[in-house]
Amino acid sequence: MKIYDRPGFPNPARIRIVLSGKGLDKKVEFVPVDLIAAEHKQKPFLNKNPSGVIPVLELDDGTLISEATAITEYLDNLDGDPMFTGKTPLEKGLIHMMQRRAESMLIDPVGLYFHYGTPGLGEALQAHKSPEWEGRSEWARRNRQTAEQGMRYFDGILEDQNFVAVDYFSMADITVFSGLAFAEAAGLTVGEDLSNLRAWRLRASELPSVKNRTGQQFVADDLRRLGF
Repeated sequence: MKIYDRPGFPNPARIRIVLSGKGLDKKVEFVPVDLIAAEHKQKPFLNKNPSGVIPVLELDDGTLISEATAITEYLDNLDGDPMFTGKTPLEKGLIHMMQRRAESMLIDPVGLYFHYGTPGLGEALQAHKSPEWEGRSEWARRNRQTAEQGMRYFDGILEDQNFVAVDYFSMADITVFSGLAFAEAAGLTVGEDLSNLRAWRLRASELPSVKNRTGQQFVADDLRRLGF
């Protein structure tokens, strides 16, 4: 199997946590994609994923699976013993519900804020992100607000339970964890008042599937290249 990704970025980080948890990280060839050069927006990569986003999983028979949730489902169920996507219909329903909220309320708006409210990843990629338009700053502000509201939402969820969706670390937790790392890289910190979310993040960072897989130097090399 091959994974087309870029280490440290939010959606690749999600898959690397899954690979670690399932003991598959040594069985995959990682193919780096140059995001700063907008390689993922060029025809060779678009032939693999017309959405132009990473990661993409390529199986040995040439089958391509994109979208982090779909890749997680595939990898987690390969051995018939899912540990991140749910074992029962109820678990699966709750995990997928919270997974979608983690995307729409946190990781996606953080991404939009990063590209429209900061220098993002530079000029080559900004050409694909509508760099100049009248509502750019307002769109960035709204997405920052959405992400901050999302943090408050998950802080409230974690007041009465140890994990985001079910009683164990699931795909939804992975997405929230990666979203918070992305937020930090974009200059959005978890407020001191969000004690439940901060405590959960600390606990999650020590889990075997997470530890040393995403790291604190989130996209650090790329951001340094851009003068952050």
